[in-house]
Amino acid sequence: MAKRTNHPLIRSDVPHASSSSSAPNRHSTAGASMSGGKRGIGIGVGGKGLGKGGKTAKRHRKILRDNIQGVTKGDIRRLARRGGVKRISGMIYDETRTQLRRHLEMLLKDICLVVESCGRKTVCVTDVVFALNRMGRTIYGFGEGTR
Repeated sequence: MAKRTNHPLIRSDVPHASSSSSAPNRHSTAGASMSGGKRGIGIGVGGKGLGKGGKTAKRHRKILRDNIQGVTKGDIRRLARRGGVKRISGMIYDETRTQLRRHLEMLLKDICLVVESCGRKTVCVTDVVFALNRMGRTIYGFGEGTR
């Protein structure tokens, strides 16, 4: 297990860049011969991706705009009905989308801080649970259960 720290964004159960060398090394060199001697995980033969470019043309990326409108009026009505609301004002829908966007931005900012402090690029379920716990929104059913 990694060293415990008092920093609020560093998780003690996940190895990160600032941990000591006694942490287990997850990246072994066993698969290095298959990828032409390159070290790394997930680098297969011919993996171009969206990386540094080169002679080939980059893939087109769709510009994402105003995706919050994907949360439809019906979606908001269903959530309100589940919460016991009988009648909904017309102004509620835009306000709900605004608050949802604000909450998601705060959550994603916390999640990015946790992942970057661990030196990773992939978000795990435990990162989301950890960020929600920091915000005071504990979610149950994920992670270790203590009795």
